[in-house]
Amino acid sequence: MTKVIIADNQPVVRFGIKSYFKNHSEINISGESHDFSEVLDTLKNKDVDVLVLDLEFEGLKSVNVVKTMVKDFPSTKVVIYTNLSETMYAPNLLKTGVAGFIHKSESLETLESAIIKASKGEVVFSETVKRNIAMAAKLHKSERLYRKLSTRELEVLRYLSGGKKNHEISQILGLNEKTISTYKLRLLNKLNVTNLVDLVNKAKTLDIV
Repeated sequence: MTKVIIADNQPVVRFGIKSYFKNHSEINISGESHDFSEVLDTLKNKDVDVLVLDLEFEGLKSVNVVKTMVKDFPSTKVVIYTNLSETMYAPNLLKTGVAGFIHKSESLETLESAIIKASKGEVVFSETVKRNIAMAAKLHKSERLYRKLSTRELEVLRYLSGGKKNHEISQILGLNEKTISTYKLRLLNKLNVTNLVDLVNKAKTLDIV
């Protein structure tokens, strides 16, 4: 039996997943967490086969933390289950060692399949992600620039789009404020805009945030 922990902010999502997998022959939802520190405590003290994790989970300030978690708890497979853009986040996250990336628009059957495959050591991500990655590879270089944003640049852009100031982002990510300014300049250059308003609008238009 595959032991699964759910890490999601939304009670309705946790309830829906638990209800779907109730009495499942292969998957047991053995717990749920309400913030990221609780997740880490659970992984330290319990045997967890698969962690279903939302990237917007309370206390998860940086995607880079996921990379560290995967390294520190190699016996636990991490399946990302989120509303954030698949095209932008899946390629970078798969490089960190996560076992899968499923967008919340997918069915619970898709999540079920991902959990089972991840528990067997497979790396899975949705057909939508596969199509988007393949499509991106065929685009002209100038059209692919926004798809080449680093994980850190994506994080800074997400916080900027959420109305955070440079100093607030620096505190959240634990970086120097000057470093955040540098990332902001890179984003302006890569997305070919000259101000923050246009940067946020461009990000929304391209489904980056």
